[in-house]
Amino acid sequence: MSVAPQPLGRRERNKQQKLDRITAAADELFTEHGVDEVTTQQIADKADIGTGTLFLYARTKGELLLLVQNAHYAEALERGRADAEAAPETLDAVMRIVRPIVECNRVQVDNGRTYLREMVFGDPAEPHHAAALSIVAQTEEAIAGVLAREEPAGLSEAATRAHIISAIMFLGMAASENAALSTEAIVQDIRTQISVLLPTT
Repeated sequence: MSVAPQPLGRRERNKQQKLDRITAAADELFTEHGVDEVTTQQIADKADIGTGTLFLYARTKGELLLLVQNAHYAEALERGRADAEAAPETLDAVMRIVRPIVECNRVQVDNGRTYLREMVFGDPAEPHHAAALSIVAQTEEAIAGVLAREEPAGLSEAATRAHIISAIMFLGMAASENAALSTEAIVQDIRTQISVLLPTT
């Protein structure tokens, strides 16, 4: 017999409402102005909270960016997973996972590149950073699941290939020389690299 989840208490509801306001304020300001041009004071003002309260939820602007981008990344991954299920070809299925993540990362190019830098160099014990790394792991699991369709006996090899594909994708999004490229050009470059990596049938 399943137990129904208990409703949140008033204190938890207030905390969640503040977090939602902070996330929405940071998202709007970062999208409009870019992360480098926004101050934590502006985010606190837009969320209608004090800066001291803001720092209880995120200690730095980098953590605020992680908070915002993690939500977008998770949504992109879910769309990609769903799309990949309908693709019979392995490369196409992998790219259906990759494409929405690249598109999400490049809605605001500087924000996307800063997000990747925070993910790589941030404190892995910090909750928003840990959440970002968890989404990366979920992405690799989704890609490995697609690869394992072709080689079900080689799950370990599929996981290794998925890790390499993840690295190709993140490098493609983060590389300075790619900053001015179109999203489509980056997606096609990633596709070309992945096609070389996949076993031929």
